[in-house]
Amino acid sequence: MLATVRPRQWVKNVLVIAAAGAAGALGHDDVPVRVTLAFVGFCMLASGVYAINDVRDAPEDRLHPRKRYRPVAAGELDAHAAIGLGLVLILAGLTLCAFVRPLLAVVGGGYLALTLSYTLIWRQILLLDVIAVAGGFVLRAVAGGVTGPVALSRWFVLVVTCAAVFVAAGKRQAEWARTECDAGRRRRVLERYSANRLRLILAISGTGALFAYCVWAFQLPSVDGIPWRPLTIVPFACCLLRYAALLRSGAGEAPEELLLSDRWLQIAGGGWLMLFALGVHAAS
Repeated sequence: MLATVRPRQWVKNVLVIAAAGAAGALGHDDVPVRVTLAFVGFCMLASGVYAINDVRDAPEDRLHPRKRYRPVAAGELDAHAAIGLGLVLILAGLTLCAFVRPLLAVVGGGYLALTLSYTLIWRQILLLDVIAVAGGFVLRAVAGGVTGPVALSRWFVLVVTCAAVFVAAGKRQAEWARTECDAGRRRRVLERYSANRLRLILAISGTGALFAYCVWAFQLPSVDGIPWRPLTIVPFACCLLRYAALLRSGAGEAPEELLLSDRWLQIAGGGWLMLFALGVHAAS
């Protein structure tokens, strides 16, 4: 059951905290407590969806070199038990979100609708599969804003959207490359992609993310003459470039594994976090 809920993927829900932090609200009243509860709630929702989707995807997962070891696909966890686990986690997650703020439960419900429908519908449709994956990240950011509650900058939302499309397209590129020599076992949507089309999506989304981040960063004034937020552009750009390099090497099918294992990504991310935190502290 622990393997089925995929705790390594909870790193994606850090975006709930990052959104409130980007608005400079983490030091206000009980916002840190509410944001932490929202993070836990979305981890429950995500894990519940993983458990249910694993039952739906089990036949396909058994043909995948890595996913075939998932407990349901490997026959280590009964399908009925997985569905029961998923429903309990989803109910608990929605309850916790409603406890934090009723509007947060609405956002959580939207996240559930998107992620569950992704498996049934969107993952089989060209481009909409990438947009649906990116939409899950955007809803996490919206959840962070709702939890605050704080108003999220439109440019920040655009950063999240473009970066999410970049990651989702990278995931598709890695899947496409892995199955290029085995088209018989390739999902139908992958047959409609091409290397050039995926590179174009990556180029547009990566450029868009960097441009939007620069605009967002320069919107905030300097503190004591130090442009803390614009300084974060450097490590942010390093993260994008490093991730792009990893994609070119064939990685990217499991984004959370790259974030948790690549040292250079972690160094760039740590540098971004340090500069951002110093800027928030200087402004407080």
